[in-house]
Amino acid sequence: MSRSNPGEIGRSITAGSDFLQLSTAGVAPGGLSTWLADQLRAAIADGRLPLGTRLPASRVLAADLQVSRGVVTEAYQRLTEDGHTTARGRAGTTVVAVPFTTKTSTSSGESPRPVVVQAPGVDIFDALRSAPARIDLTPGVPDLTAFPRAAWLKAERAVLDRLSAASFGYGDPAGTPELRLAVARWLARYRGVQVDPAEVIVVAGVAQALSLITQILTADGIHELAVEDPGSLGSRQHLQNLGLRTPPIPVDADGVRVDELYRSGARAVLLTPAHQFPTGVVLDGERRRELIQWATETDGLIVEDDYDAEHRYDRPPVPALRAMLADHVIYAGSVSKLLAPALRIGWMIPPPAYRDRLIAAKRLADLGNAALPQLVLAHLMESGDLERQLRYARRRHRRRRDAMIDAISNHLPTATVHGAAAGLHLTITFPAGSLDDVAFATQALAEGIKTHPLSWHTQTPHPPGLVLGYAARTPTAITEAVATLAAVLRRTPAPTSSPARPGA
Repeated sequence: MSRSNPGEIGRSITAGSDFLQLSTAGVAPGGLSTWLADQLRAAIADGRLPLGTRLPASRVLAADLQVSRGVVTEAYQRLTEDGHTTARGRAGTTVVAVPFTTKTSTSSGESPRPVVVQAPGVDIFDALRSAPARIDLTPGVPDLTAFPRAAWLKAERAVLDRLSAASFGYGDPAGTPELRLAVARWLARYRGVQVDPAEVIVVAGVAQALSLITQILTADGIHELAVEDPGSLGSRQHLQNLGLRTPPIPVDADGVRVDELYRSGARAVLLTPAHQFPTGVVLDGERRRELIQWATETDGLIVEDDYDAEHRYDRPPVPALRAMLADHVIYAGSVSKLLAPALRIGWMIPPPAYRDRLIAAKRLADLGNAALPQLVLAHLMESGDLERQLRYARRRHRRRRDAMIDAISNHLPTATVHGAAAGLHLTITFPAGSLDDVAFATQALAEGIKTHPLSWHTQTPHPPGLVLGYAARTPTAITEAVATLAAVLRRTPAPTSSPARPGA
């Protein structure tokens, strides 16, 4: 049933002791903000506060409840961070989204189609996104509530004010000169990559970069692209759908096993060296030297997916491989983790031998990305707004990362945490044979907690675990989610036999 009531949009709730029949009686002073946020969240969920409702001014509600104004502003901030309300300056705080509070079900009362499965198909991520959940810990998603809307609108106005009529026509399929220059400068500052703007090709995210690269590899007679194991299920599915084989190369505590890469006979490999997905391992110095030797001895090609390298907390920065091995690396990155996946803006920097063919493939694919978003992003990069957004996001993500680590320590003491020093997710593993992580994730989803089982991202036997995103959730929600996972784990029996592995 829809919670919206068009006749009530924009109305104010009458302030006073009758507001939601709230009473602080019995609430510990230190828990007032959590209590108030929970009360408001429940009222939004059950329709007492419909979409469009404007909440009382913080000073009014604070006076009514006889609490400090900070208690109310913190509770409102939590709802805003959750995406349930939005703060509109003098217009107040308004309800904009209804939280999910019930277990997965269908309107007919029938059991829904299973979402978390042992051998996921190519539609698994669409299915998982559409599955309702109380707390979504899907990895790879930044804090979308923190998108810099005001800075983006300001940049749009600045771009449109100076844009010539000719700029609204078809442009260079490799990207606008403004964004290619801004990307080159950004990579020089943050990733140690020195490139000429002419070397940059703007693409619709790393997924399109992989599609274009696959075309070139296939034309050269290369029909497989080795991948890390564990490694991204999404990338593997994308490559396999394009007709490439994806032989697994093991990853250990130092990064990809270059000796196994030699043994595989692969001529090309896809890597995430700065923050390996999903383990979070950083490719260490010795492995980097071995990888350089492999590339030069075999004339091998490295596709470097630098997907979230800017998000680091407890370790110094590491340079991109492209900075060390320009002639053998196709570097790919995007703003999906910096700003939002919805922008669909990324870039790749290929060696000179591949550049013209990749630009030609991009031209035939879509004539080039939309120019206006490119120009707006370039303005954000050059004005310093994107750098400020990154610093702001790091602070928020660090707090949420810390909340998840604390919660795991308190509620899941048998779990081992991996990759916490950087990124937007961490991975937890359990002793081999102790549980079926797909069954664990299935039960967690039934309890409203959405995660990825680690086995989705492996092709060979590996200890069971979960991949947990923390960037898009509040510390309160993260703590609740991990506590729920612990309760589910206590009810999840150990497997009687090893579960089937996903296909290579």
